[in-house]
Amino acid sequence: MFQKTCQGTVHIISGSDAITSKSADELNAFLDECLSKGQPRIVLNLEQIPLLDSAGLTLLLDTSDRCAQRGGLLQLASPNSLCSDILRATGVGDSFEVFDNVTDAVRSFAR
Repeated sequence: MFQKTCQGTVHIISGSDAITSKSADELNAFLDECLSKGQPRIVLNLEQIPLLDSAGLTLLLDTSDRCAQRGGLLQLASPNSLCSDILRATGVGDSFEVFDNVTDAVRSFAR
């Protein structure tokens, strides 16, 4: 299950489900909502996300591209050790700025 909150103009999406082919549609609905509102500034909080599979990684990359097309950005925050390993091993993490916590990720938009 995923939920969305906002801090100013930054959308923060958090959840506790693995980001896999089973949950990608649900997460994509939240991301689509953020993308429909002007210049998207999105932080995906991975703190409670237990796993990312290839469908989840593809969703992250596609969303990042869609954000960039609108002059926005998708940031990742607080990945656990497994998610960090997956992002690093696949090279997907190189496409993102990954922050240790949500606060730093949100602050990065003020730069």
